Amino acid sequence: MAKTFYPLKFTPILKEKIWGGTKLKTLLNRKSNLPNIGESWEISGVKDDTSLVSNGEYKGVSLNTLQNTLKGDLVGHKNYTVFGEKFPLLIKFIDAKRDLSIQLHPNDALATKRHNSFGKTEMWYVLQANDDANLIVGFNQKVDKALFQKHVKDKTLTQILNTESVKEGDAYFIGVGRVHAIGAGVMLAEIQQTSDITYRIYDWDRVDEQGKPRELHTEWALEAIDFNMSNDFKLPYSKSKNETNRIVSCSYFTTNYIHLEDETIVKKNTYDSFIVYMCVDGEATIVYHNEKTKLVKGETVLLPAALQEFEITSKKGKLLEVYV
Repeated sequence: MAKTFYPLKFTPILKEKIWGGTKLKTLLNRKSNLPNIGESWEISGVKDDTSLVSNGEYKGVSLNTLQNTLKGDLVGHKNYTVFGEKFPLLIKFIDAKRDLSIQLHPNDALATKRHNSFGKTEMWYVLQANDDANLIVGFNQKVDKALFQKHVKDKTLTQILNTESVKEGDAYFIGVGRVHAIGAGVMLAEIQQTSDITYRIYDWDRVDEQGKPRELHTEWALEAIDFNMSNDFKLPYSKSKNETNRIVSCSYFTTNYIHLEDETIVKKNTYDSFIVYMCVDGEATIVYHNEKTKLVKGETVLLPAALQEFEITSKKGKLLEVYV
């Protein structure tokens, strides 16, 4: 396979969920006969759910195959040294028609020990929220293991959970060990470590199509919860137009916000990393080597690390820029 570098689009992997809805179809133009789409996996290297390229020379090639071929030219040389052929991020859009389960994720050490997996540090960017929509993030009081166990036993866990009203453009950082849930009426972009490990601790007493409650992982969660986590989960950030605005930077990813209006910005990839762009509103065009790739709301593109100079132009568009 010859080495060619251009913005890569992927076929979304759609996931039907008990809590899913129709916004990914109506607002982000996903085509599917699934009645309740909860997640659209935009870029995934997860085993058995690996993204396939949908454009250009590599059309039909899996992300894992491409990473094995292009190595550091795709993900960045330092990233390839650290992650090898495991793509480090999982990029999603999520639509919650109903509340998700109350849950949390383990850290790297625990996920490796139990599941041979990365941990699951993640962030959310809200694309759309109904007027009464909210998120659950953390606790509303000081909680220790004994108090937590008591509320789980008494089925009163919701009494000690912190609820946040949300609107478009809000951003949240969900560190490992933080109890959380996406509330009904919220559609968001999720950037996370490549991991599908979730510990459910309460699921609103729901049952599946067979009348059975979904599995809970309360005992596993006890060791994973961080009861001393500070309430710094909401991410304040600048929304200056025609600039790159930092939302968050952590050990696993950096996410920036770019709002363009009748502007072209010149970008140089100096990160030794791939760059992902998620179009969260409007549209934009990436110009490279006299070629163009257009993005519209709900589309995601991955720029290989070797594609180091390009421009982004837009009459009116909002993008999330993600790299490691």
